[in-house]
This record gives sequence, structure tokens and C-alpha cells, in this order.
Amino acid sequence: MNAAADQGPTIVDARGLRCPAPVIRLARAAKAAAPGERLTVLCTDPAAEHDVPAWARMRGHTLVGTVRGPEHVAITVEVRPLHASSRDDEGPAAP
Repeated sequence: MNAAADQGPTIVDARGLRCPAPVIRLARAAKAAAPGERLTVLCTDPAAEHDVPAWARMRGHTLVGTVRGPEHVAITVEVRPLHASSRDDEGPAAP
């Protein structure tokens, strides 16, 4: 676990936005997040309860949990660790 994870999840506020905007905002935040960091997206669009977990599965992130409140849903995902094959700082593999 990293220091950012110790401070709690980063909040991605997508309340009032319709899909696919909550997933797009979450994807942008995940791209900038450190591996192991947790992101919580706040949503009011009911479709996000299906779309966010599906996005996390497709991208290899971990769905931590979903909390349904009276005004919004909070969905938390943990950003997957980078794999050596996906690192931007490495050149192509030697033959």
C-alpha cells in the first residue's frame, strides 16, 4: 500500500453527470493515479452502478465496494499495478 492509499481514496465527483461521463472522469483519474491508489467516484446516474464495475473489470482494476446513499452512489476502485509490458518508460523488448 502506498502513502496516498493511507490517506483514503481520491474522490472523483461525477454527481449530476450522465453516462458515459462518470466512467470518463474515473478513467482520467485512474490514468494519473499511482498503482494501488483507491478512487471513489460519486454518481447520481443509476447506469454508473453497472458501467463503473464493468470498466474496472475490463481495465484490470479492483472493485473495492459500492455504497448507496440517499443522494448518490459511491463506487470505489483500486488502481491496478503497472505491468512491465505496459510501462511507457521502457522501449520495445529485445528479440
